[in-house]
Amino acid sequence: MASQYSDVSDKNADIRESHNLIASDRVEGTKVYSLQGEHIGNIERVLIEKRSGKVSYAVLAFGGFMGMGHDHYPLPWSKLDYDEDLNGYSVDVTKEQLEGAPKYHDEDDYVWTPERGRQVYDYYGIAPYWI
Repeated sequence: MASQYSDVSDKNADIRESHNLIASDRVEGTKVYSLQGEHIGNIERVLIEKRSGKVSYAVLAFGGFMGMGHDHYPLPWSKLDYDEDLNGYSVDVTKEQLEGAPKYHDEDDYVWTPERGRQVYDYYGIAPYWI
């Protein structure tokens, strides 16, 4: 019997948002705003816990000039709140707080260790997702 499996990569995988779901490719690039409505960066990627499937971090691209030289700031996903009016995420972090936050550079080979994860959660004053 021939397999019914076919390569779905040839199909259009355009997934639209629902009231509580969003595709990962629609999250990447989404603007992030302070609670005062000031644009502070864009989500560059999301990090998903392998076993639970829970989104653990959003990595915020911040700084630089004209898309060059920016740093990467992991934010606990629980810090973000989707704001339909802004068509982006709001976060209770100022640019000044973000400048002092744990970060990594584009050229660095960043390794996600439990210690680094704890630094991120400690900085933002919330309990880590794994506790």
